[in-house]
Amino acid sequence: MRLLVVEDRHVMADSIARSLRREGMAVDVAYNGRDGLDLATVNDYEVVVLDRDLPGVHGDEVCRQLAGGQARILMLTASGTVDNRVEGLTMGADDYLPKPFALAELVARIRALGRRATPALPPVLAAGDLTLDPARRLAERAGQPLALTTKELAVLEVLMTAAGRVVSAEELLERVWDAHADPFTNTVRVTVTNLRRKLGDPPVIATVIGAGYRLEDT
Repeated sequence: MRLLVVEDRHVMADSIARSLRREGMAVDVAYNGRDGLDLATVNDYEVVVLDRDLPGVHGDEVCRQLAGGQARILMLTASGTVDNRVEGLTMGADDYLPKPFALAELVARIRALGRRATPALPPVLAAGDLTLDPARRLAERAGQPLALTTKELAVLEVLMTAAGRVVSAEELLERVWDAHADPFTNTVRVTVTNLRRKLGDPPVIATVIGAGYRLEDT
């Protein structure tokens, strides 16, 4: 899952980003509203975690400009009154979380928003004898648990949600890593190779020459 965190307090923004990356998410960070809008214009995000009280371009205006797009918006604010929650949702936010918040709740809300894609995705993904629970970061094949790294789990999630569609290396790099990833790196190929080995036989990840990777039926 590719996310954007827009939060002007650097320590909080970086802490949130580190925590979400440990959950297997690809996270970009903007420290003001203008940079947040710029990043959202050039990247495809599934969820934007947006602080309401931003300098420069206020979070309310960022929300209005992003509302109705592909990204789901989770608004953060220090004010948790009912009126403020209603106001945030009225501006186009998909969910609203008052500060301070527990990381576990933030992660749960982000994953819930991510599942609102079209078509809607189930909490546990299945393809043949493969199952993946992204929230619990548990993958199994034929009932046997798989010892996958955070990035391997994220690549598998993208391939499973693609439902047989070919996923390019560029798309994997964009959705599993972040804006700082080197576009010329071989990290995608290495990660897919390791994932394919761990998934075992018969092979389920096919390489489509010149196009990318596809998850085959097992």
